[in-house]
Amino acid sequence: MNLRRSLSLFLCCCACSVYGQQPVAATATRSFVLKNITLIDGTGAAPKKKVSLVIQGDRIAKILPAATPPPANSRVLDGQGRTVIPSLVNGHGHLGLLKGNKAGAENYTQSNIIRQLGKYQAFGISQVLSLGTDRESIFPMLRASHQGQLQGATFYSAGYGFAAVGGVPGPFADKALRPTTPEEAIADVQKLADLHVDFVKMWVDDGGGTLPKLSPEIYQAIITAAHAHNLRVAAHVYYLEDARRLVAAGVDVLAHSIRDKDVDDALINDMKAKGTIYIPTLCIDDYGFVYAGQPEWLNDSLFKASLEPGVWEMLISIDYKTQQQNDPAREKKMQAFATAKRNLHKMDSAGIKIVMGTDSGAQPVRAQGFSEHLELQLMTEAGMSPLKVITAATRNGAEMLRIDSAVGTLQPGKKADFIVLDGDPVKDIRNTRKIVEIWRNGRRLPKTPL
Repeated sequence: MNLRRSLSLFLCCCACSVYGQQPVAATATRSFVLKNITLIDGTGAAPKKKVSLVIQGDRIAKILPAATPPPANSRVLDGQGRTVIPSLVNGHGHLGLLKGNKAGAENYTQSNIIRQLGKYQAFGISQVLSLGTDRESIFPMLRASHQGQLQGATFYSAGYGFAAVGGVPGPFADKALRPTTPEEAIADVQKLADLHVDFVKMWVDDGGGTLPKLSPEIYQAIITAAHAHNLRVAAHVYYLEDARRLVAAGVDVLAHSIRDKDVDDALINDMKAKGTIYIPTLCIDDYGFVYAGQPEWLNDSLFKASLEPGVWEMLISIDYKTQQQNDPAREKKMQAFATAKRNLHKMDSAGIKIVMGTDSGAQPVRAQGFSEHLELQLMTEAGMSPLKVITAATRNGAEMLRIDSAVGTLQPGKKADFIVLDGDPVKDIRNTRKIVEIWRNGRRLPKTPL
């Protein structure tokens, strides 16, 4: 069976029932031992070689040296020297919008959301934040997902994002909240809090100088009101000056790279003082021009398996290639990508907390699953070490979502959510794509993308 068909069948199985349990965890009287592995635990610590991971129920019970005998009555599995990393956390994604080579509100159904959560999980992403483009039908699913009653990756939602009247975003943004006064903004935050969202999202962007932008007066009211409800706020940004004002206003997360100018020490110092998180989403800028040529992943089987039907054919078409080659904004996009990488390197070097996010699911070219693994590669190309990148994609994301007591690192007491790799990502971060097994809640899942 070919790869695309194998993954399609798996995702169909995931979508056959909206509300279903994850694979049943091991009983309290039985444990699994995954021996002979190299463990990268997500804390940033050096890999632990030739250790055993002891799993009791849905949790990690112990991490043992190779010479230590396994607990009695445990089932021992040989990891064959492979590398184990925590499941990934995507701090910036979108759900329900994609189907085939189209993105739109018409695709937003519970069954499509379930299918996409299954896809994320199949690629080793166990947690995803859907950032501001959700619709009414997602809210009944939110608590079920948090409680482990929904198939696929666990998701978190910012509900309806905030935007300027007539401003970004345009497509499928009929549900965006567009207050015109601080009082309206405060009332809208209350509506989101009543829906039990996990985050608040704002778009602060003028579409290249062509559209209205959310004013500082409005976004200050949003941030203050959200914090009163113990909700963190993420902002879509592009410009350095907007980032500077947002950080001063108390925003918690810059959800994209700063791409117009190099960041300065004043901004970095303010971010450090306030604990502002930075999500670079490098892949979206790369996608904006890279298909004018032939990216090295174009024929990667994992990449093909992640795409919606018809998208790969679109990407390799002469028309699409010519469109990117002749794009009048191509040079500006390439410069923005280079600036984004420089800024990530400077942020990381200064000790700013970096979280992996991709904006996957917002457009057909932003494939859910592969984008997250490509993002790791681009982050290393920007100058981050592989261990730092893995930490950004695991522990840091879990801390941002306030779920780090259970997930994000592989330590005793944490959930046994991890990926088994046939390669060492410290030597080459692209080895995160060599997925052999995926474990959720202490059980090995029956299918992976490859």
